[in-house]
Amino acid sequence: MSSILVVDDDRTLCNVLRGLLENAGFDVRTAYNVDAAESILQSEDLDLIITDLKMPGKSGMDLLTECKMRRPAVPVIMITAYGHIEDAVAAMKQGAYDFISKPFDEDDLLNVIKKALNESLKNRELVSAYFDKESTFSAHVIGDTPAVKQTLQTVRKIGPTDSTVLITGETGVGKELIARALHLASPRRNQPLIKVNCAAIPESLLESELFGYEKGAFTGAVTAKPGRFEIAHKGTIFLDEIGDMPHHLQAKLLGVIQDRAFERVGGVKTIRVDIRIIAATNTDLQSAVRSGKFRPDLFYRLNVVPIHIPPLRERKDDLVILVHYFLGRFIVKYRKQTTAVSPEVMAALAAYDWPGNIRELENVLERMVLMSETDILGLELMPEEIRGSGFTAASSTLKEKIDTVSHLTEKQMIIDALNKTNQNRTKAAELLGISRRTLQNKIKEYGL
Repeated sequence: MSSILVVDDDRTLCNVLRGLLENAGFDVRTAYNVDAAESILQSEDLDLIITDLKMPGKSGMDLLTECKMRRPAVPVIMITAYGHIEDAVAAMKQGAYDFISKPFDEDDLLNVIKKALNESLKNRELVSAYFDKESTFSAHVIGDTPAVKQTLQTVRKIGPTDSTVLITGETGVGKELIARALHLASPRRNQPLIKVNCAAIPESLLESELFGYEKGAFTGAVTAKPGRFEIAHKGTIFLDEIGDMPHHLQAKLLGVIQDRAFERVGGVKTIRVDIRIIAATNTDLQSAVRSGKFRPDLFYRLNVVPIHIPPLRERKDDLVILVHYFLGRFIVKYRKQTTAVSPEVMAALAAYDWPGNIRELENVLERMVLMSETDILGLELMPEEIRGSGFTAASSTLKEKIDTVSHLTEKQMIIDALNKTNQNRTKAAELLGISRRTLQNKIKEYGL
């Protein structure tokens, strides 16, 4: 909700403007002189200022000067009486966004305000993008729990290095996203990130896929072909499901890690590459080492910087963020009118253990959005095994989490309704099926 400060020594006009703007969905502050306005400017976050040009004592021009010094990104709209247009033009030359003449048309004023706020928002986004461009690596790593924050902190620290990283975690937790984040945080970000799923390529083809082959190396090799390591030169290679790599290839991989050099299948020429190696697995490599299925020397070479991603069932506090992230993606993708999930759905999602982790959650929400015909996703759209989980006996801790999730869902529904109605509280209340007074109370309760 945008915050607007109205400044005018005419208290009646101030109150009229306040009522008009609040009905339009804005959060409004008022001040009857420039000194009071400057005090608000120093202590509160404002998105826009509307000020009279001529006032006793300090003028609107004085406030404009102060605003441009303290909050240069906040647009200032001048209100001026007929006959003072030249002064208003002079104010615009000093940095005012626009001016409105008294008596003003309400629609004209609202249009100028919306235009100013939209341009201000775009400018802030451009500035934010400029200063945050080095943080784009975390754009798709979603979560706010300590585990996610710690993971991102590790990515920030080691991303700019060439350290070999081993990412562990169950299937579907987002290991590939962390690998991509590491690549984007490195100086190699403009070079290729090559992914190899060691479990998806047949054992007989894996060596040639990784290291390439020379013409005539085997039946069907009618031309030479570079492998993934060559293609990744100057960039990063991501070896997913490294625990499934055949034992005889582990020795060759160990040599590549040590020397950054190898020979193609059927070749004798040594090929040297400048690459960073990131590996990932959903298996317990230490157990595989003890059982003899994985080379201990390779494990220690890969495990220079370990990153473990916990399963979704251990980071349920991220569930709300993930649900709204995926919901937003699929609403846009499938052009649906859905705005939120019901509290009952969130309760079921919070109670479920998610053996398939985030990937399973993503698939469930995509299916629900596809099948939806209403604004709110209900239980009837959920798979039976998840639908029933919300009604099983739950511990007090789990119940607290469910209550919190439902609480946050209600807040998001209110935000969505306000956005959908262009911040019109009356229309938002009608959309939500509640009274305007109830909506006002909820807005105050949630600090919107």
